[in-house]
Amino acid sequence: MGLCLQGNISGAVSLVEEMENKGYQPDAITCGTLLNGLCKIGQTGVAIRLLRKLEKGNFELNVVLYSTVIDSLCKDRSVNDALNLLSEMRSKGIQPDLVTYNSLVQGLCNFGRGREAATLLNEMEQRKIMPNVRTFSILVDTLCKEGMLTEAKEVFDAIIQRGIDPDIFTYNSLIDGYCLQNRLDEAVKTFNLMVEKGCLPNVFSYNILINGCCKSKKIDEATRLFHEMSNKGMVPDVVTYNTLIGGLCRVERVQTALELFNTMQACGQHPNLETYATLLAGFFKNRRIAEAIALFQEMEDKRLDCNIVIYNILIDGFCNVGELTTAREIFSGLPTKGLHPDARAYNIMIKGFFKNGLVDEASELFEKMDSNGCSPDHHTYNILIQGFLQHRETSKAMKYRKMMVEKGFSANATTAALFIDLLLSNQVDENIQELLPKFE
Repeated sequence: MGLCLQGNISGAVSLVEEMENKGYQPDAITCGTLLNGLCKIGQTGVAIRLLRKLEKGNFELNVVLYSTVIDSLCKDRSVNDALNLLSEMRSKGIQPDLVTYNSLVQGLCNFGRGREAATLLNEMEQRKIMPNVRTFSILVDTLCKEGMLTEAKEVFDAIIQRGIDPDIFTYNSLIDGYCLQNRLDEAVKTFNLMVEKGCLPNVFSYNILINGCCKSKKIDEATRLFHEMSNKGMVPDVVTYNTLIGGLCRVERVQTALELFNTMQACGQHPNLETYATLLAGFFKNRRIAEAIALFQEMEDKRLDCNIVIYNILIDGFCNVGELTTAREIFSGLPTKGLHPDARAYNIMIKGFFKNGLVDEASELFEKMDSNGCSPDHHTYNILIQGFLQHRETSKAMKYRKMMVEKGFSANATTAALFIDLLLSNQVDENIQELLPKFE
């Protein structure tokens, strides 16, 4: 056991082999310790071979040994192998316990297999194995992430009906599920229920609800929650600040966002790249160009490792305020900064060219994408087709519409509306009407 605790698994294996050579049979504790050590260092394959060796040596395998390997398989993303091992242990008359099922439920849920996890839950009840709060919480979290809120609420109610108190993880998962579907009232009710039941919210709880309020543009409520955190002695983290700064920028309260940015630093919380990106986009959206430039200069002065996301915000911002020359210079200079334009960067520039009437430049840039190692996406085609239609280049729009269909991409609502307008104005030949898009 000492060797395993020190991480010397090979030494432990050698010691067990030496025991066997001297006629000593390792007991359940020895084998369990060795299996556990192998699984902890990710040597699941070796652990399975040891399990097989024990089986051939007429060693009596037990639920602990199987559960240890099943848990490791689930963590190794080999959930199907874990389920096969579950069937094997049952066939040998070894009954899985709560630990076994929790590992499998977690493994299935990690890969979006919530329905199968729910089936396991039913099986547990049939076998008189009482799920604990961890089992239910894992399932609630997965069902919420899969958008199955009705089912998640049923599981949540089942927890309470069984006399089990949901924990902070369970409540946070359900609140997040409601916020993801913009059901803010129900999220708030769940948050209040959590408080009533004596389960104290943590920073993550507040971050979820603040984010939900910001998405629903209820920025005053988000701000109230932010101050409530501080009043309760909680320290807002960088996620809290980023969320609220983003929410303020979304409702065009960029000055308040800037003040919060300054408060954040005064409180000892360091802005990260996402903080700068959010505020930078907010400045551009509100046409506060001088402040956007100053903020970017601050990032450079601090030697922040600006990624393509930051430069895309700059390019998009300058395109939107009519500074196409500046946007083009930034786009062209990306390779000198060790960055390669992604599809979004190309899409922004192509849209900018069309907006300024530079149809040929937009077309040329599109043609360069593949040779520059960046494949056009469905946004690229929609931008291109919309640009040609808006500039009365119908034949080119039809050419790229056909190409888009062949690539398996769909027209978005804006592209579809432009085509329908074209059709109604009788500017489309009947022979090419089959190329008209369907709504996504």
